[in-house]
Amino acid sequence: MENWSVEQVCNWLKQRNLGELVPKFREEEVSGAALLALNDRMVQQLVKKIGHQAVLMDLIRKYQQQKSGLDSLTYCCETASQKLPEVISGKNLKSFFARYKMLQWTSSYSLPDFPYDVKCILAERKCPDHSMRIRIIEFLQADMTKYLEGSLYPNSQQYNIVVNALLQAYPFLDEDGNGFLLWKRALKDRFKYVRRPIEDDEQVLRNKCKFGHRRGQTRKSSFAENKLDDVQVQVEEETVYLKGSTMDLHIKWLKQEYMKTQKNWKEVDNRMNVTTEIRRKMISNKAPLKDILRLFPFLRCPYQLFREFQLLTHMDIYKKTVRILEIYSENILSLYVVRNNPINIMLQENLKQHTEEDILKYMKMTAACLLLPDVFGDDSSLFAAVNEEVKAATPVLEVKNPFNVNSCEFALYIEKEELAQLDDCTMALAALVAAFHVFDIPCPKRIHRTLNFLESLVFEVRKPASLP
Repeated sequence: MENWSVEQVCNWLKQRNLGELVPKFREEEVSGAALLALNDRMVQQLVKKIGHQAVLMDLIRKYQQQKSGLDSLTYCCETASQKLPEVISGKNLKSFFARYKMLQWTSSYSLPDFPYDVKCILAERKCPDHSMRIRIIEFLQADMTKYLEGSLYPNSQQYNIVVNALLQAYPFLDEDGNGFLLWKRALKDRFKYVRRPIEDDEQVLRNKCKFGHRRGQTRKSSFAENKLDDVQVQVEEETVYLKGSTMDLHIKWLKQEYMKTQKNWKEVDNRMNVTTEIRRKMISNKAPLKDILRLFPFLRCPYQLFREFQLLTHMDIYKKTVRILEIYSENILSLYVVRNNPINIMLQENLKQHTEEDILKYMKMTAACLLLPDVFGDDSSLFAAVNEEVKAATPVLEVKNPFNVNSCEFALYIEKEELAQLDDCTMALAALVAAFHVFDIPCPKRIHRTLNFLESLVFEVRKPASLP
């Protein structure tokens, strides 16, 4: 399957009654290697129906299990035995198998078979009460422990996979868009509750010792140690829950301030600085975009989007974009490849109606911006939708009446939803490039050359990409 072409993947989908997915897989150029590399979030973007998502993930999972099953495990054991013959034996061999299983379980996870009463509540699509939530969390915790071969220390990615599986199967549990973080926090608290009284588990004792836990301490006196006890060996754990109520106050303030007409931008900057680490950890752990924007709505503001980009790269993306369009717009418009392009034809017609130098310059920069994908032979629908509906899930611009000074509109869309309104083509282009970096979104292959050209100029590489 790894060597399959896009067409072979499409034929494979048809054979499994998933023919509806073929156009999207062709559009996104999903080959065999790409198919096996899909994660939950990518599948959600590719496939809209939950039933199809479940079938596709199950087929991929079964293939990966079949491929990396007994032969892979045997190979790993033999390799380890050759390197450490005196260590991999007895208890250590069992520990080795457990660690190997822990690395593999995420690709094959499926929700547990809930008890009858839980199934009834879920079947009725009712939001469970407190006691029923506890029941669900208890079964998820027990099931994760089984997959982890008894370990009580899942990493952040494993928490994310389990909670995503729950919300995909039962979307109504995602109350007001807050479900992901609430269920994840409840699941983490359950593991902490289970670990607290344990005195005979080697891994738990080791971590209690490492992070300062002492027997006989009261819950009140050992509050700090208990917080440290919740720190996992894995470095992926978010710091948001270690910060506690202080961080919650910053997030609540940002959400309230965003709703105000007159905003305290200086304080917004300060609180966005304080919460940077948490925000970046959420993004790197592939938390749903709607949850990130719900906690940090100011990322919808172009100014904060550019500021976040500058924190990551130390580059002023807006100033760089202005410079790029000023330098390259005339060259782009003079290229033969864009001479008969509808955008260029529209530009030439509108240039005749104006004489003001500033307006003419603005129109040319706008046209140059929109023509970039055509210059590099890329798919312009993945770059900007001009006077039409946005169809791409990756960051894309929506542009209406680009050469009408009085009614032109620019907006940035991600996952087919509007993220921000933008003032002009320069701000729009800067926001598009920034969005890929800020939200850690892979660049589609069919727009790669255009973005590579822009990024090489923004980051001032030694040999920047040039116009064809």
